[in-house]
Amino acid sequence: MPLNGPAKSYGALLIRGLLAGLIAGLLAGVFAYTVGEPKVDAAIAIEEANAHATGDDGHHADELVSRDGQKGGLFLATALYGAAMGGLLATAYTVLRRRLRTPSDTRAALGLAGAALLGIVLVPYLKYPPNPPAVGNPDTIDQRTISYLAIVVIGLVAVWAAVVAARTQHDQWRQALAATAGFLVVVTVGYVLLPTIDEVPGTFPADLLWNFRIASLGTQAVMWSALGLAFAALATRPVREQTRETVTV
Repeated sequence: MPLNGPAKSYGALLIRGLLAGLIAGLLAGVFAYTVGEPKVDAAIAIEEANAHATGDDGHHADELVSRDGQKGGLFLATALYGAAMGGLLATAYTVLRRRLRTPSDTRAALGLAGAALLGIVLVPYLKYPPNPPAVGNPDTIDQRTISYLAIVVIGLVAVWAAVVAARTQHDQWRQALAATAGFLVVVTVGYVLLPTIDEVPGTFPADLLWNFRIASLGTQAVMWSALGLAFAALATRPVREQTRETVTV
């Protein structure tokens, strides 16, 4: 049965979102391979040196994928992640476009991508910054996973709270203050309630840890920036206009 109306518009936007996400994911993969992978290699070298010093030389014997295979798979992983995020961005755009108080479709797409970067990436990053392979206790992986997912949800709620708070005001400066206050209240409560996890050994080089975390953040920034720009460019005007006219929330 042929699609028409909202389903057809959403289908077209979804394809554009997936394509934009694929492009963004590949660009993020290039950044991660160029900037991040040398830091991973250095961290693994430290891990192997520590294992050799303690006599545990067989801890890498059961690796299913070699480092070369992992590096090659990096592009596949970032491409799939980007495509998934592109699909979510297209869905959010379809559902929320009528609620966004801007006449510019480009600003709407970039605003949604920026909100995702803030809520999904930056808020979790500041609470639970990523660690290289040599850092982390396998016994706490379940706790770390649950805590991380919780802070991602809190980050999205914080963005929503900022939007709601801003709409209670009329002046632009009051809107900015209200949005900032609403965002910070939710984030602060989340940071306080969630446990602090710090498993970085004191002997781990601080500069390597810092560079790894910056590279990880840079990868996400490249991915979401490219996704927002690519989606705004690919979502053609006829499709956007039809979506605004036919989709109801």
